[in-house]
Amino acid sequence: MIKIYHNPRCRKSREGLQILQECGKDFEIIEYLKENLSFDEVNTIVNLLNIPPTTLLRKNEAVWKEHFKGKTMSDEDIIASMVKFPKLMERPIVINKEKAVIGRPPETIKQIL
Repeated sequence: MIKIYHNPRCRKSREGLQILQECGKDFEIIEYLKENLSFDEVNTIVNLLNIPPTTLLRKNEAVWKEHFKGKTMSDEDIIASMVKFPKLMERPIVINKEKAVIGRPPETIKQIL
C-alpha cells in the first residue's frame, strides 16, 4: 500500500496529498507529527529514499538551529534527532512498495505511482 508521511499544515504536503487523491489508488496517511515514529521507521524511510539522513533534515527549523547546528553527528544521531523532533523531517514523503520520494516538488510523487 502507498503511504504518505503528511503534515497538513504544509502546503507542499497538502499538494502531495492531492496528487495521491487524484491517482485513484488506495493510500494511507501518516501524520508523522502526531504519530511517534520509531528509530527503525525513520531509518527504513532513509534507506528507501537511498539518501544520507542529512538530506531528510529541515536545517532551517528553529529546533535544529537551537540543538544541533554545528555539532558533529553520526547518521544514527541524525535519525534519533528526527525521532525526537519529527518537525525536522522533510515532507511529504511517499512510499510505494520499495520505492520512496520526498515530494519536493510534489510532482515527484508521480514517479513512483
